[in-house]
Order: sequence, then C-alpha cells, then structure tokens
Amino acid sequence: MNISLTIPKTLDVTAIRKEFPILNREIKGRPLIYLDNAATTQKPQQVIDAIVHYYTNYNANIHRGIHTLAEEATADFEQTRDVVKTFIGAGSREEIIFTKGTTESINLVAYTWGRKNIRAGDEIIISNMEHHSNIVPWQILCEEKEAILKVIPINDAGELILDEYEKMLGSKTKLVSIVHVSNALGTVNPVKQMITRAHEAGAVVMVDGAQSAVHLDIDVSDMDCDFFAFSAHKLYGPTGVGVLYGKKELLESMPPFQGGGEMIKEVTFNKTTFNDLPYKFEAGTPNIADVIAFKTAIRFIESIGKEKIREHEKELLEYAHQELEKIPGLHIIGKARDKISVVSFIIEKAHPQDIGILLDNRGIAVRTGHHCAQPLMDRFSIPGTARASFAVYNTKDELDELVNGLKRAVKILA
Repeated sequence: MNISLTIPKTLDVTAIRKEFPILNREIKGRPLIYLDNAATTQKPQQVIDAIVHYYTNYNANIHRGIHTLAEEATADFEQTRDVVKTFIGAGSREEIIFTKGTTESINLVAYTWGRKNIRAGDEIIISNMEHHSNIVPWQILCEEKEAILKVIPINDAGELILDEYEKMLGSKTKLVSIVHVSNALGTVNPVKQMITRAHEAGAVVMVDGAQSAVHLDIDVSDMDCDFFAFSAHKLYGPTGVGVLYGKKELLESMPPFQGGGEMIKEVTFNKTTFNDLPYKFEAGTPNIADVIAFKTAIRFIESIGKEKIREHEKELLEYAHQELEKIPGLHIIGKARDKISVVSFIIEKAHPQDIGILLDNRGIAVRTGHHCAQPLMDRFSIPGTARASFAVYNTKDELDELVNGLKRAVKILA
C-alpha cells in the first residue's frame, strides 16, 4: 500500500498538526494540548489509514498461506522489516525481530541470551536512570543465576558518572544494559563510548532505545551495540509493536523465547528443529496490521527529516526551560548538558498528581508520577515529577498555555 505524505519540504508545524486528527479534540471545553509524548506519540492519519487498509483489503495470516490475501499481507509485513533495517542501520534483515514492545525485547534477551550465558558470580551493569523494564528482567536473572547487579550512579544534573562506570567494568562483567535516553530526565547517554569500553572488558551490550529512536539518528552498526530495543508507538506508530535488533551471530546462538507456530522447521514428538532468523523468535500470529502500519510511521518521520524535528524540539525544550524556571517554587529535575525534549519538574508543597489534575482541567496532558523509574526518584529524594515531553506537532503557544496553567496551579496549591 502506498500512502501519499502531504508534509511540505520545510518544517511547517501548522501543516504537520493537520495530519493528526486527535489534535482537533477538546478536553473539558479546551483544545487538547498533548505534552505526554515520551509515554506515547499521537498517530498521523496515514498510520491510521494503513491499519484500516489492511483489515479492509487483505486481512490474512502471514508466511503460511499461498492464497492472494496471505501473500499480499506477508509481503507488506516483511517490507516493514526492510524499512526498519535501513532506519536503524542494521547489517541484515535477519537481525530485525518483531516483538510487542521494548519491554518484551529486553525480556527476550534476558530469558534467552541471559539464561544461557550468565553464571553465579557474573556481573550485570545497569544505571540509576533505567526504566523498570531495564531493571526487573535483570534482577530476576541475577536472583535465578546468583549473579550480581551493579548500578552506575548519576550526578545531580542527571548524568551518568562515567568514572564510576569505568571502575565497575572487569573480567566478571558479562552484560551492560543501558538506556540511550532517559524517559524521566531526557538525558542522552554516551552509549557509543560506553559500548567500546564494555567490549574491551569482554561484555555484551544491550541498549534501550525506547526514547532515542524517535529523536536521534540511530546506526546500530556504527554504535556497535549487541542488542538494541525500541517501540513503534513512540515513533508516531501503532501500539503493540516493538523491535529487537541483535547481532546475527548472537541471535543464532540463542535459544527460542517462545514455542509454537512459525518458529519451527519441523516438529515431531521426539524432536523439534527451529526456524531460521528472524522467525525463530517470532512464535505465533504477530500483530500484523500494526507492523504493516509501522513503516508508514517511519516514512512519516523521514518525510520531515529527523534533523528538522530535532531542531524544532530543541527550540521547544530551550523555551520550556527558560519559561518554567521563572515560576516560583518550580524546580526542574534533570539538567543534563545533552538531553532531548523532556522536562521533568516539581513544585514546592505540591504533589505531582495534583499538578497533573489541574493541568488536565485546562486540556493539558502531562505525565505525573515516577515514570516507571522509582529508583531514579529515590536518587533525588522525591516521590515523582510532572513531566512535559514534546513532539514535532507541539508549539510555543502550547508551552505558553502550560506555563499559565502551572502559574495558576502554584496559586491554588500554595
């Protein structure tokens, strides 16, 4: 299916906003101002149309049928794999595994590579700014294997203390699993440098790219990570679709994650032989419609250009910092020198949830709470933050409304 993209060559936010039907909605009598993009981005009409087109025209299971609908669905599904391969700079399409999200991708590595390779006394390194999905699977693995989980500390600006990371690396280090961009702080970590040092120590590296894939140019071959995970729904794509990139030799050495259809070559009651990559890790009927629509989301991003999107989001980020810091009693949590368009903040004597409710009453959607990063909140001795995160369709006018809403909240909550 070829869906025409109507975005102009230059970044025209007014034109871009017209591509997102949900932005026409009102919340409690006010125009929706959606500033929760780190949780999930909204979907352009092209992505919505791609899902409807599949179900309307060639809904069928893939890979196993020889009839026309099955062949059309299979071809469209596999085309997304090729688009993703190019999008992240992978070496081959066999290195692209479809999952239901970043969380499942990380768990896949923990339960397959981890269970096969981690032994008692081995060490796994993560950081103090990880999402729970990059903490809990490794905790489970360490408890099961009697391995040791080490945590890279961060400074008050929300940056990794790399000297401490260097000290942690050693002969017992088997895996480093690090977030590329913090969902709670916006901090961009120097993963390429960290990967080089981990490899020098003989460790394998997993990168959580859930927040970075939409904002940064990703080249897994240049980065030299062993695994890279991200989710479609944070890239203007559908929910329920994720990607695990893995180096081919590692994926080939790993046992399957799940058993069932598609991931087999031959099954008898005596023995089962497993399918080739990538299908060894894609048991059962996948999320066909949404995988197909995911490539439309990638093309949407590419039609605008990541560099132009970054420039726009950087301008919004700088403006947000400038204006929010003028509000009495408001403190921004996370002031890394290198960060993407996420601003987390607290207001003195106010619970983040109360801030979120008062903003929602004005049609402004922000995220409140610990952002699935409770250890990070503990590091700053706070219960949570309010978080505003920006995307290509956000504007300075919307940020002005956010600031006005927060000023009003300060007066109410004082």
